[in-house]
Amino acid sequence: MTEEEAKCSHNQSHHPPKSRYNSINQVSSTMNNKISGYLYVLLAVILFAGRDGFSKLLGETYPPIIVTMMRLWALAVFVTVLAASSPVGLRGALFTQRPILQALRGVLLMSQIVVVIFAFTTAGLAISQAILGATPLIVTILSVPILGEKVGLRHGIPVVIGMLGVLVLLNPVSVHFDMRLLLPIAASLIYAVYSIATRAVSQDDSVVTSVLYAGVPGAVAITFVGPFYWTPIHMADWPAMTALCVCGALSQYFLVKAYGLLSAAEVQPLTYLQLVLSGAVATVFFGETVTWNMVAGALIVSGAGLFTFWREYRLAVRRAKSV
Repeated sequence: MTEEEAKCSHNQSHHPPKSRYNSINQVSSTMNNKISGYLYVLLAVILFAGRDGFSKLLGETYPPIIVTMMRLWALAVFVTVLAASSPVGLRGALFTQRPILQALRGVLLMSQIVVVIFAFTTAGLAISQAILGATPLIVTILSVPILGEKVGLRHGIPVVIGMLGVLVLLNPVSVHFDMRLLLPIAASLIYAVYSIATRAVSQDDSVVTSVLYAGVPGAVAITFVGPFYWTPIHMADWPAMTALCVCGALSQYFLVKAYGLLSAAEVQPLTYLQLVLSGAVATVFFGETVTWNMVAGALIVSGAGLFTFWREYRLAVRRAKSV
C-alpha cells in the first residue's frame, strides 16, 4: 500500500460517510420531535383537567351558558389570532368549501360545552369524564352510517367491549337509575357528532380553517343567548374565570402543536390520562367519591379505546409498507 493510499484509508476509518451522518441527524431530529410532541400532549391533558375543574367550580355558581360564553369568547379570540398568524392569513383561513358544515361544527361544540358543564355540576366530574371516554368508540359507530366507513369484526369487538364498560359505569344493577347520567351521555353523543363533522370537513378544508370555525361560530351563536342568562361575575371569581379561558385556549394550542409532530395514533392514547387527572381533581378539590364501578368501567372503556387506536396504527403501517 502506498503512503497516499494509507492516508486515504486512515481518513476513511476516522470519518464515516456523510450519508451516515445524515442518517444519524434524521434519527436525532425525529426523536426530538417525538419528545416535543409528547410534552405538548402532556401539557394539553393537564390543561384539559384544569379547564374541566374550573368549569365545574364556576358552573356551581353561574349559569353554564354564561361560563360557556366566556370560554368561547376567549377561544374565538385565540383561534382568530392563530389563523391570522398562519401562512394563509385570516382571509385564507376563512375560505371554506363546506361553510354550512363548518358553522354546524361550531354550534355543536358550543352545545357540547354547555351540556358538559351541566354534567360536571350535577352528575359529577369524575363519572362524567369516565363516560366521555367512550366518545371515540361512539365515533366509530357513527362513522358507519354517516361517513360510510366499514367496521369489521376485529374493529367492532372493542366497540362492543367499550359499550359494556359504559354499562358498568352506569351501574345498571342499581335499583334506581340516576337520570343525571343522561347529561354526560348526551355530551358524549354531541361531541361524537362534532368529531364526525370534523372528519368530514378535513377532506376539503385545512386544519387552520377547521380550528377557526370550531371557535368563532359557536361564540357568535351563544352571544345571542347568553345575555338572557347574564349574571354579574364577582371580583373574587374573575381569577378562576381567567384561568378557565387560558386553560381552554392553551390546551387547544398545545394539542394542535402535538398533532403537528405526532400521529393521531400516538396522541390519542395519552389523552386517556385525562381520566386519571380529572378523577384526582374531582376527589381532591370537590370531595367526589370514586366507586368500584367507575374505576372498572373507566378501565374497560380506556382499554377498548387504546386497542382501537393501536389497531388503526397497525393498519396504517401495513398500508404504508404495501405502497
